[in-house]
Amino acid sequence: MATLCAPIYSRRPSTIAPTDYDVVIVGAGCAGLGAALVLGRCRRRVLVCDGGAPRNAPSSGVHAFLSRDGIKPQELLRISREQLEPYPSVVIRPGKVTNVSAENHGFTLIAESESGRPATITTRKLLLATGVDDELPPLDGMRELWGRGVLHCPYCHGWEVQDKALAVYGRGKMVVGLALLISRWSRDVVVCTDGPMGISANARRRLQAQGITVREEPIIRLQGNRRGDLKCILFKNGDELERDALFVHAHQHQRGTLAEQLGCRTTSKGAVWTDKYLQTSMRGVYAAGDMTPGSQQALIAAAEGTQAGIFLNERLTKEECV
Repeated sequence: MATLCAPIYSRRPSTIAPTDYDVVIVGAGCAGLGAALVLGRCRRRVLVCDGGAPRNAPSSGVHAFLSRDGIKPQELLRISREQLEPYPSVVIRPGKVTNVSAENHGFTLIAESESGRPATITTRKLLLATGVDDELPPLDGMRELWGRGVLHCPYCHGWEVQDKALAVYGRGKMVVGLALLISRWSRDVVVCTDGPMGISANARRRLQAQGITVREEPIIRLQGNRRGDLKCILFKNGDELERDALFVHAHQHQRGTLAEQLGCRTTSKGAVWTDKYLQTSMRGVYAAGDMTPGSQQALIAAAEGTQAGIFLNERLTKEECV
């Protein structure tokens, strides 16, 4: 099997077993690249494994990212990678990590390589930054319009659709909270439940007080235009509701299985638990970005990755300076 190696910059005591890298980062989004930048500046031997397109790839722009508001997702990643070039100890390789195991030296990973042969990689520490996948409702048009006509975060996209005709899709308490939040950006908000809503009379009263109407009729599909914007919602009874955008709070699942393979603790909502140092329940394994609890925004992921890089370097240094 092929082995990916980087130049060795750090000095390690003879009691620390040699590894290919000080840190392997699985995930090349804002969290992973943020950590790589810090660790590269610390002269750490780092491998970033890029498993593919980021979660926000369908989006027309990354918003609320200070100094980069509205930048296209791929352009943000291009700039981030470019800014890693001055740090020769950081290596970025395409390929998915398929297996990980804890060893005496740290961790051994099996990853896809450019040659098509699996690569074996050893590392002292591991940072998971693989993010999550959104589980969109099985409604015709939902996936096709995702990221433009169908949106998930008002803090990311609310400004762009302010004062427009908006819809919020879902049922129960979750959709009530999202609809009330969306009403800060527009006074024309309709909740579409695609069936019985399942909320209390008090929740209905709160929606009504904000001028939010509820449509509980079954939906056939979402219809958009060629640009990928939402045009209207088509109901089974033949009604059409013209809307400019629809917000949905989609369920999520972890994008990768490495945390599960290692037995890392997860929260009741499926996020990977971390302590205040961003270390998971498995010693030596850290996590950052959307896969951890908390708000999910590109800027927050980048900041969390930066924090993880600092914590990792300080832990490595403590182990070296005995």
